[in-house]
Formats: sequence, structure tokens, C-alpha cells
Amino acid sequence: SILTTKTMARLKLEFPCAAIFQTTIRVRITDLNYGAHMGNDALLSLMHDARVQFFQSLGATEINFFNTAVIMSDVQVQYKHEGFAGDELLFEMGINDITERTFDVWYLVSKKVNDAKTIVAIAKTGMMCFDYTTKKVQTIPTELKEKISSLV
Repeated sequence: SILTTKTMARLKLEFPCAAIFQTTIRVRITDLNYGAHMGNDALLSLMHDARVQFFQSLGATEINFFNTAVIMSDVQVQYKHEGFAGDELLFEMGINDITERTFDVWYLVSKKVNDAKTIVAIAKTGMMCFDYTTKKVQTIPTELKEKISSLV
């Protein structure tokens, strides 16, 4: 049988780097799913919005990323608590694991509950530099490495 009684290991993420950017984004009614809380697809969209803001703070965009572009190659999300319509989510973000062609963007997503910080999700997106014209992976620009080094 394909089904087993073994317990499947769960993803456990820890925010591994310095938070070098933060922004807040409010959960909208359209971000809710049938459970009346923020859907997993909505969180990915909010992470994208936060990442765009982060890159803008570095003087870049996803299409003009220090004379190249970036594309997301993978994503990992560990959900910790629900988000509801009107919640003000704080996205604290950092970059680590910079290689020749890839880097990771980390997200610590939280909200205030009774004046205490409650973690909603911890996530990572693997990003790679990419040339949309040739459809080939590119080397990470030196300027990105210098900017990140100056912030941490």
C-alpha cells in the first residue's frame, strides 16, 4: 500500500539571518479562504509584494536587478498562526546563502496579538539571477553582494 502509518516529518524553519528590511502589509478580505483566514496562496502574494518593496529599498526591481533579473526557484513556508482580515502583518526580511548564481530571501511574518508579537509564518524563497531574453541563469551581480554586506 502507498499509505503508511508512519508520521511524516514536518518542515521546521528558523530565521537564519539579520533582518535588513521590514514592511507592513494589511490582510485584505480577498486574502481569506473558505476557513475565513488568510489562504496560503494569499501569503505567497503578500510575500511577493514585500519582496518587491525590499528590492526597491536596495535600488532594484525583479526585472532590473542590478543589470540582470531575478526569478524564484523555490519556496518553503512554515505556518505558525492564522492571519485574519484587517491584521497588520510585519514582514522582517533578510538575505543569506549567496552563491555564484542564487540567494535566499527570508521572511519572518508576524502580527501583534494583545501587544505581543505572534509569528504567523517563517518562509524562504530561493532566488536566482536570470536573463529573460536568453532564458539562462546569470551570475549574481557584485553590486548586490556589496549592498548586502553593507547592511549586515
